[in-house]
Amino acid sequence: FRSSRSNNRIDCSGNASHSRAMQDVSIITLNGHTPRIHKTAFIAPGCRIMGDVEIGEGASIWYNCVLRGDVNAIRIGARSNVQDGTVIHCDSDKGGMIGFPTIIEEDALVGHMAMLHGCTVRAKSLVGLGCIVMDGCVIESHAMLAAGAMLTPGKTVPTGQMWGGRPARFMRELDPNWSMGNQMGVAHYVHNAQVHKGAISGI
Repeated sequence: FRSSRSNNRIDCSGNASHSRAMQDVSIITLNGHTPRIHKTAFIAPGCRIMGDVEIGEGASIWYNCVLRGDVNAIRIGARSNVQDGTVIHCDSDKGGMIGFPTIIEEDALVGHMAMLHGCTVRAKSLVGLGCIVMDGCVIESHAMLAAGAMLTPGKTVPTGQMWGGRPARFMRELDPNWSMGNQMGVAHYVHNAQVHKGAISGI
């Protein structure tokens, strides 16, 4: 299994047991684009990653996620994590209008079983468990979308705010200590990804 030609990209061909564990990861070239995955990123078994996708240094994509970069780009920044069962797609061009890529900047958390479509998640922000984030949405830095929320097209969650509900609306200002706790979560996932990577390589 080899996902890219670059020396900076993940290469799972060297260890036979690791290769067996990683056979359940799909890295698919589509429309001339091969996913670009930094060698330090963690891609868990069960993931399906295709097309114009780039995953940065120390990022982690957890079990059974789908990242489908077929009609636009998907970018995952350094140390960000996309947790188990999340689906990320992007918005296609239509009717003369340019579609939206899906951009997750560095040090962001995306909770389990979220759905992101043609949106931007800025650095050091949090998308809670089971959220839906739709086309043209932006979650600004140090902002939070609460678990189960649905952010409807074109909405922005400003810095320092928590939004929640379906459709999502402003709920409260975040405590000044919230960002510190959120970044502790980021650090935990960076460490935990290496633990999981080591366990898989030892299968």
